[in-house]
Amino acid sequence: MSVFDFFCVGRIVFGRQTVKRIGELSAAFGRRALVVTNAGQRGDGGVVDRLAAQLEVSGVGVTCCSRRGEPTVTDVEQSLQVAKSAECDLVIGLGGGSAIDAAKAVAGLLTNPGSPLDYMEVVGRGQPLRQPAAPWIAVPTTAGTG
Repeated sequence: MSVFDFFCVGRIVFGRQTVKRIGELSAAFGRRALVVTNAGQRGDGGVVDRLAAQLEVSGVGVTCCSRRGEPTVTDVEQSLQVAKSAECDLVIGLGGGSAIDAAKAVAGLLTNPGSPLDYMEVVGRGQPLRQPAAPWIAVPTTAGTG
C-alpha cells in the first residue's frame, strides 16, 4: 500500500470568462498587485491592459513586470525589487507557465528575507521558507499551463 500527501492550491476559480472577476477576487487579497506577465505589454491594448483595468476599477493598484522565457534568478530578483519599490502586497502571474513560476517565486520572497538562491534546492542553499508567501493569483492564458 502506497502512502502519499496531496497538496493543492487553496482555491481554483474556473470557467469561461472567469477572468472578469479578477478585480473582485484580487481586492480581497491586497491593495497593490505586481502583475508578472509574458502575455504582452501594458499599453498595447491586449490582455494585460484589460486585466489592469479590472484591477484598478476594484481599487487594486497595478505595477507590471514583463518577462520572457523561463525565469532566471536575475529575473526573479529584478521582479522582486519592482514589487518592493511599488509596495506590492499581491502578486499575479498572467500568461504561460514561466510567468506563473516567476510570480510564485516573487510571492514567496516578498515575505521572506534573502535571495532566490537561499531557497532553491540543488543549486542553492535549500532553506525552507519561514513565512507564508504573499497572496498570489495565477491567470493562465495558455492551454498547457499547469
